[in-house]
Amino acid sequence: MVQRVDVTVRSEAPPEAVYRLAADSSTWPDWSPIVSYERERAGDARGVGEIRVFRTKGRKALTREEVVELTPDRRVGYVLLSGLAVHDYRSSIDLAPDGAGTVVHWHSSFEADVRGTGWLYRAVLQAVISRCAKGLAAHAARPR
Repeated sequence: MVQRVDVTVRSEAPPEAVYRLAADSSTWPDWSPIVSYERERAGDARGVGEIRVFRTKGRKALTREEVVELTPDRRVGYVLLSGLAVHDYRSSIDLAPDGAGTVVHWHSSFEADVRGTGWLYRAVLQAVISRCAKGLAAHAARPR
């Protein structure tokens, strides 16, 4: 059964500032529960195709993801390659102008590998993605 996670937050920063952070995987440890980032494979000139490896606070397993979409100032999309007992995981961070700020809509879908565990992964990922979205929104709005 397909599970969905949906988080919407607002940033005081403009879309280009939020996008700059979301699209640059090396910044994720600065504003999310991720504690380390490593690039396994570089993407194309825009960054699409990058394979990134994250270590998340409280987890020993590494998470491998591939960046599959980068639409400047609008969307960052990625898929999970390994690290969780789920499959067909896809996530998008959609950005929409909102006055001088940005509405950040981070949404994911996946299926659990083990029947009956989808609700648990959904609950955990809802909490993690919520922390990520709030961190992204706040960090983008900080004065440089």
